[in-house]
Amino acid sequence: MLAECLDALDLQPAGRYVDVTFGGGGHSARILEHLSEGHLFSFDQDDAAEREAQALARPQFTFIRANFRHLTSELATLGALPVDGLLADLGVSSHQFDTAGRGFSTRFDGPLDMRMNPEDASAPTAADVLNDYEEAALHRIFGMYGEVTNARTLAATVVQARRQRPLRTIQELKQAIQPVTARGKENKYLAQVFQALRIEVNDELTALQEMLVQTAQVLRPGARLVVMSYHSLEDRLVKNFLSQGKFFGQAEKDLYGRTSLPFEALTRKPIEASADEVAQNSRARSAKLRVGVRTSIPA
Repeated sequence: MLAECLDALDLQPAGRYVDVTFGGGGHSARILEHLSEGHLFSFDQDDAAEREAQALARPQFTFIRANFRHLTSELATLGALPVDGLLADLGVSSHQFDTAGRGFSTRFDGPLDMRMNPEDASAPTAADVLNDYEEAALHRIFGMYGEVTNARTLAATVVQARRQRPLRTIQELKQAIQPVTARGKENKYLAQVFQALRIEVNDELTALQEMLVQTAQVLRPGARLVVMSYHSLEDRLVKNFLSQGKFFGQAEKDLYGRTSLPFEALTRKPIEASADEVAQNSRARSAKLRVGVRTSIPA
């Protein structure tokens, strides 16, 4: 939904914009086509993304090698506040999916890594999670982050398998959980398991909440917040933030029963990919795009 994202940003030639998920650079490249005196700041913590960004080198572009949870501090250091629009495409990039050594895809064998920043030695890998977490923690992760229906049984199966030998590769994990994998729905089941592990390894939901809260500080009144998510957990956080100004519960009201929200949601229902786009790219099937405009209420 590239065109929909660009339209939602309401790009202006002299505007200042942020792409917090550079990935392969597709969105950033198209944003830059609309800028003359303006500037684009793109975030990504992946070394492969940093290499891709070199192809876009120009005065109007700055690449920031950092997690988007550091949005405010990184932009403030560059004197880049406030901004006129921010785009977040929360999906894993095609490059990450298609590189066997990253461990994101069930299509290949390779190490169970799944770190968005593979150079971060302090971050746990998927193998660390599978081999070191208590059974109760695995149950929580598979159930909450993967929405796996038999999460308790799956967690017990993993613990039993790792007693025989540590789970280090994608193939070893698939073999270990094969007895509890849903018959006829193997691909969907494995995708849910891998999603759960990836979210835990990269602390994705916490990072998303931290970034969204900061958008109220970095976006000027009238600026656009454009977020594309790919699973219900992300979409729920974005929806609640835009409609309630918080992630859980109802919006807070003053003594007169009025609410003061940092954003006005421009999309009651998420924008979804067309049938033609889904036919060309099956990953677009789960994409949900939400758009908000920054109000004049102080953050």
